[in-house]
Amino acid sequence: MLQVGQTAPSFTLSDADMESFDLSSLRGRQHAVLFFYPRDDTPFCTLEAIDFSDHEEEFTRHDCVILGVSRDDCLRHAEFRDKHGLSVRLLADDEGEVSRKYGVCQMREKDGARKLCVISSTFIIDSHGVVRHALYDINPRGHVSQVLQLVKQLEKPCKLRKIPS
Repeated sequence: MLQVGQTAPSFTLSDADMESFDLSSLRGRQHAVLFFYPRDDTPFCTLEAIDFSDHEEEFTRHDCVILGVSRDDCLRHAEFRDKHGLSVRLLADDEGEVSRKYGVCQMREKDGARKLCVISSTFIIDSHGVVRHALYDINPRGHVSQVLQLVKQLEKPCKLRKIPS
C-alpha cells in the first residue's frame, strides 16, 4: 500500500476521449485527487463520480484536478461519462498496472473464483507529487466533502514577491 509522504507513482493513461494524460504534467502546478473505483456504472462508483463532478469547481478553486481511474476501457468511460453527465476526467487502467502501483488491487472471491479487484481508494497528491492522504476502501457517502476539506488544508505554493527597497 502506498503511504503518506511517499512520492506518487508516475503514470500515463488514456482518458475517455482517448487523449493521453501524464500525472507528472501537474508537478509544480496543481494538486490532484486520484480516485480509484472498481467499475463504471455501478451504484457506488456512479455516486462517487457524480459527487466529484458536482464539486469539481470547488476543487479547481484550490488548484486541484480530479482524476478517476478504473480498469474499464476508454469507450466504456465515455459511455459512463455521457450517461451521467460527468465532468471529471476518467482514466483507463485496462491492464491494472497503475492500480497495482497504488496498492488498490486485492484478490477476492467472486462467483466461486478468485479475481483481482480494485478497492475504492482516494489519494490526495500535492503539487510536488507527494501523497498527502491515502484513503483505502472508502464509502462514497460523504467522501467527496471529506476529500475537499483535506484539499483545502494543503499549503498553497509560496509566491515570491519583490520587497520594495
